[in-house]
Amino acid sequence: MKRYSLTLTGEILPSVRRHEAVAALAELLRLELPQADAALRGKPRPLKGLLTYERAAEAKNRFEQAGIGCELREEAPRPTEPRPAAEAFKSPPKLDVERVTMRCPKCDFEQPPGDRCANCGIVYAKLEQVQRRAEQTRAAAAARAKQDSFPYRLVNQLLLLVFLSSLGLAIWSHWKKNQLPPPSVYDLTELQEPRQEPTEAGPFQVEANNITYNIEPLFDYELDGVVVSLHDSDAFWDIYHFKDWKDFINIRDLCVVWGDNVATGVFRDMHYKNTTWTCWISTNDPVAYKGFAWDQLSNNHVLSHDETIQKAIKSAEIGDQIRFRGKLARYSHAGGFQRGTSTTRTDRGNGACETIYIEDFQITRKSNTGWRLTYRLSSALATLAFIGLAVLFFVAPYRHRR
Repeated sequence: MKRYSLTLTGEILPSVRRHEAVAALAELLRLELPQADAALRGKPRPLKGLLTYERAAEAKNRFEQAGIGCELREEAPRPTEPRPAAEAFKSPPKLDVERVTMRCPKCDFEQPPGDRCANCGIVYAKLEQVQRRAEQTRAAAAARAKQDSFPYRLVNQLLLLVFLSSLGLAIWSHWKKNQLPPPSVYDLTELQEPRQEPTEAGPFQVEANNITYNIEPLFDYELDGVVVSLHDSDAFWDIYHFKDWKDFINIRDLCVVWGDNVATGVFRDMHYKNTTWTCWISTNDPVAYKGFAWDQLSNNHVLSHDETIQKAIKSAEIGDQIRFRGKLARYSHAGGFQRGTSTTRTDRGNGACETIYIEDFQITRKSNTGWRLTYRLSSALATLAFIGLAVLFFVAPYRHRR
């Protein structure tokens, strides 16, 4: 014959008040109220004994009518089946649940469950609050100990030292990398007069940024020189090239010297500055002014729509020896913009700049490579140190000043 067991789920059914369910369970199972209350705290508790299905279903119904959750389960038959513990189930069924006791966390006295110890009188909820606060205090102390284990102050001082020293080195190397080096750095045999010859090339067109430019070559032109100043046409403050003129092929202006200006070193005694279309030269040294050959300097508007050549032109820096080849040319576009070119090195003032459509561009000697590398490394180190200081500012614990 199949036998069935009952298990109290520990839950109280909806719409039933707790004190009513506790009282009903105490009456059904002949329990004390604290034991019945402990049995209804959400933890399943199996009832002793096996029943027939009819008896088990009847008992389950009685529990549920009292608002007590109960589950019925079929049990596998045993080799020697014991006599059912509640076969003679009458109203109410004679079922039993394991007796529940607890020990006081303070005095260790064993007793039925309740809110207060019957021996020492401690209220369990208050003791739990005290223990919780003590645990929070220990956790906070452990967190402070962990924070104190990391040397925030030492790391902050080291990062600050690295930041200030690398920033100072970056500023110094930025100034040094643009200083004009001595003549010995250059190949003086190549720094001769520009080569200018009549060209056989006819007018042609190129396109950049959806604008068609008309190029009118005048001469084949080749120049070796030293860059003493430059201006990028895409500078944010240059509103003329891109916004007003829609000139997207004059990507850079290069102020260049050659010949005796470099060989004698007089070019180092002059001051150079490029603006939108002009290279300005000045000096406070009358000897340098007198010794400077003004026909061995040119401000070059370099044109290109080829990305490879543009990249090469953009890589030139002050002090570099360069060589470029192309066409001295006039150019214009349908928007009404046009620009001419100088064809001699002896003119000055407005219109004295050379306009060259570049066909080949090379840097033959790089200058100040050590200072340029120092600038890049110190700038990167200063940036990393600054980021480290910013992170420490947010993660380091606050310390009161004593």
